[in-house]
Amino acid sequence: MINLRSPWRRHRWGIRVVLWGSAILAGLCVVGFSQLANKALDIFFNLYTHHWWSPFILAPGVGMLTVFLTQRYFPGSQGSGIPQVIAATELARKNKPVNSLVSLRILIGKVFLGCFALIGGFSAGREGPSVQVASSIMALAHRFLPHARAIRKADLILAGGAAGIAAAFNTPLAGVIFAVEELGRRLETRTSGVLISTIILSGLVSIALLGDYQYFGRLSMHEQESFAIIPSLIICAGVCGLLGALFNFLLLSPQKSAHLPIWLWRQAHPVLFAGVCGVVVAILGVVVKGASFGSGYGITKSIIEGHQSVNWAVPICRFLATIVTYFSGMPGGIFAPALSVGAALGYNLSHVLGGFNSAVPIMTLCMAGFLAAVTQAPITSAIIVMEMVDGHGLLISLMAVSLMAKGVSSRFGGELYQQLGHYFYMNTLTKLDDEVNPSTLPAEDHSKP
Repeated sequence: MINLRSPWRRHRWGIRVVLWGSAILAGLCVVGFSQLANKALDIFFNLYTHHWWSPFILAPGVGMLTVFLTQRYFPGSQGSGIPQVIAATELARKNKPVNSLVSLRILIGKVFLGCFALIGGFSAGREGPSVQVASSIMALAHRFLPHARAIRKADLILAGGAAGIAAAFNTPLAGVIFAVEELGRRLETRTSGVLISTIILSGLVSIALLGDYQYFGRLSMHEQESFAIIPSLIICAGVCGLLGALFNFLLLSPQKSAHLPIWLWRQAHPVLFAGVCGVVVAILGVVVKGASFGSGYGITKSIIEGHQSVNWAVPICRFLATIVTYFSGMPGGIFAPALSVGAALGYNLSHVLGGFNSAVPIMTLCMAGFLAAVTQAPITSAIIVMEMVDGHGLLISLMAVSLMAKGVSSRFGGELYQQLGHYFYMNTLTKLDDEVNPSTLPAEDHSKP
């Protein structure tokens, strides 16, 4: 009798074992990444506490060495990691190689060079890089599936990215929402349940090892949402939307204005350019007494929990330090720094807006609003912030401010990650075409006999 069962049904348990095993491994790698990043930040802040001038040595030196190693041994690991995953997904759909964007080599470079950059005090996060790390593991897992055609490689890469979000922020729900936003119309019914279970499993690994903690602590708030917050919500959305649009415009300027002298000089001298970026990051950090150094996790948590106040210069310096860090070309994400910008901005806006209970709700709204304006993923932004601060009482307001801020930002430009992803996609295609049809071979000279 002929077996008419699909490859998925014949090999379903083998596929599940591979996927769930990979999800556990991705969760372990992301947790390890987070612990290593924390150690790197401790090293920097210990040195800075005892020697205020140390960033002027650490930032340029670490920056130049990091960019040199990135370009020499780990190309493709620079930047956030999310655009690379978007590009890798598109390449996988066209059956193109993705090793230059998601691979074991990229994973190693992303983790160790990303942590090394934090020793220099650069304003970079580990959450975006965790997406590329987890996607690299899931891309490798595709080789070990009992039947490779049962689940598409592109779906695995995106599922790995969502698993990275879930584990990095300790927010499994946000990971699932990210998967639904990015994967919803592309997943097949027969595989979507198993892929989403890998996302949840990766997040549960983080919870099992680090505990069910809130990433930025618990929201100190005694009142629930009311109509009193509406004026503040509109103002926060407008300010965050405009600043998010400016942030995206600046980050995209190397691609859109590549002819400018500064970007031509960066292309010719990338290591020296990273050193200059390090000096700028050091100056900005010292101006605000260290508030713009590192990922922003520590200061954001202190602000939300009411243990620290910040002045008007902090969001500006953090904003600029994050842009300069990205320009330097080293591995590092913008998720945590963007949330830190939003928290500091909200703290300062709360003194102008007043009213609704305390500064904490305004800070939380600005965190979600600025992140949504930058990423233009409003649902994911609202859910991430809600889970990170245990702010269920503000869920409707978080959703509203995220949608409005995204609407304002989108009026001035497209999605940041999608545009950067398109750049990586086209750059990779060009390199693949050059490998197949090299254009550097000397032309045949027909003038000689």
